[in-house]
Amino acid sequence: MSACRDLLSGRSWSRRAAWLGFVATVALSGFAIVAAEPSLAQRKQGPAEVSVDELMKPTDLPDLTLGSADAKVTVVEYASMTCPHCAHFENDVFDSFKKKYIDTGKVRFVFREFPLDNLAAAVSMLARCAGGDKTFPLIETFYAKQQDWAFTQGNPVPRLFDIAKQAGFTQESFDKCLTDQKLLDQITAQRTRASDTFGVNATPTFFINGKKLQEAPTLEALDKVIEPLLAAK
Repeated sequence: MSACRDLLSGRSWSRRAAWLGFVATVALSGFAIVAAEPSLAQRKQGPAEVSVDELMKPTDLPDLTLGSADAKVTVVEYASMTCPHCAHFENDVFDSFKKKYIDTGKVRFVFREFPLDNLAAAVSMLARCAGGDKTFPLIETFYAKQQDWAFTQGNPVPRLFDIAKQAGFTQESFDKCLTDQKLLDQITAQRTRASDTFGVNATPTFFINGKKLQEAPTLEALDKVIEPLLAAK
C-alpha cells in the first residue's frame, strides 16, 4: 500500500522525465513500474456520500459512459487498469450488471480512470485514443488479458501493442498516443480531483447516485443499493 500512497501523492507525476523517456523510446530500461494492488481491506475511509452535482460536473476530459442519460440511477466507477480487483469486476461481474441495469435503461454507467501507476496511465491513454465505440471494448480486452501485460517480467510495451493492434493502432498511432502530454495531464487531473474532492484512494471505487459502495462490487452488493433507488418515487 505504501507504493500506492506515494503514487497518489501526485508530486510531479504527470511530467516525470522517466515517464516521458518511456513513452518516447517505447522502452523500459532504467524505469521501474510498480503495479499497485490495494485490497478493499486496506482502504482508508473516505466520505460515504458525495454531492451528485459535484460528482457529475463536466471537466475537460469527457466521461466514458454507457446507458441512458435519463436513467434513474448513475453508477460511477473509478478504476485502474493494473488493478486486479477492477479486472475481476470487469471480467466476472460487469456483463451481468450491464444486461440487468444498463441495457434496460435503468442505470447510466460512467467509467473514470484512476491510474495507480504509470503503466495503468499508459493503458488508459490507449483506450482513450482508440476512440468512439472502440474504447470500451479495448478496456475490456486489456482487463481480460491483464495477466499477460501487467504482471509479467520484462518490457510490457510489445504486449500492449499487440493488444492495441486489435483496435486498429499502427506503430505510429500507438507511439503518438503514448506521447500525448495533454491527455496524460487530463487523466492525472481526473485522478487528483477524485482523490481530493471525493476521497477516492483505492480502486475500484463506486458511487451510486453519490453514495459510495461500501462492499466489494458483486452483483448482489450492487443490487442492494440500486434496487431501492429504482423503487423510490
